[in-house]
Amino acid sequence: MGHEIIETGDSKVMSGSSKKESETREDFFKLYEQCPIPKEQILNNLGLFAKRQVLSRILMMNDMYKKIVNLHGIVCEFGVHWGNNLALFESFRGMYEPYNYNRKIVGFDTFEGFPSVHEKDGNSKIIEKGAYSTTKGYEEYLEQVLKYHESESPIPHIKKFELVKGDASVTIKKYLKDNPETIIAFAYFDFDIYEPTKACLEAILPHLTKGAIIGFDELNFHNFPGETLAFKEVLGINNYKIHRDVNNPLCSYIIYE
Repeated sequence: MGHEIIETGDSKVMSGSSKKESETREDFFKLYEQCPIPKEQILNNLGLFAKRQVLSRILMMNDMYKKIVNLHGIVCEFGVHWGNNLALFESFRGMYEPYNYNRKIVGFDTFEGFPSVHEKDGNSKIIEKGAYSTTKGYEEYLEQVLKYHESESPIPHIKKFELVKGDASVTIKKYLKDNPETIIAFAYFDFDIYEPTKACLEAILPHLTKGAIIGFDELNFHNFPGETLAFKEVLGINNYKIHRDVNNPLCSYIIYE
């Protein structure tokens, strides 16, 4: 199956859907817009609109998170985009370890798309500066969403998440310098491209606890070779078993030993 490039304003994203699938989903989105459920009940019925692929991804994120419940340390996501995973991680913490106020969730992103691209990122049409950007000021909106999710769990008066805006190749070093006590139990990489993936992998290695989960969104994916090349150079494919979920073609993870 081919991958379609979708332009959204000044940004581009990649879709793995066929034209027919896209048309069918457009019709389904219209059903969502026309939903007659009263607004005070709509958030409790979002399962009506969560398609199989979305549910599969949620379940995999859930499985990875559950593996670190007994590990000490924070959760980092490198490549936040719209923040879906961060919101899930907030909810998982509230479900599985509601009183662990020390489990901080930190997201790194430019919120302006790819800051640059490298020759190791290949020649896919999606690989260009600014791809996967969010709408202007989106991080402020996401901050409010994450605050709400935090309010639904115990100890809401202690802020347990942080958004770090900027080129993560630079901001990760500052974050770790400012927070030298950092132990990382779970790091999820969704940069897609080579330079920030390699820089952040190298930066977090001294902060990983044994048994930590390192997840990847695009390993072994020909449209984004840079992520795999960064993994090979920093960690080495032969050094780890790369786990995957039967319902997800791209997401994978290793256990850091």
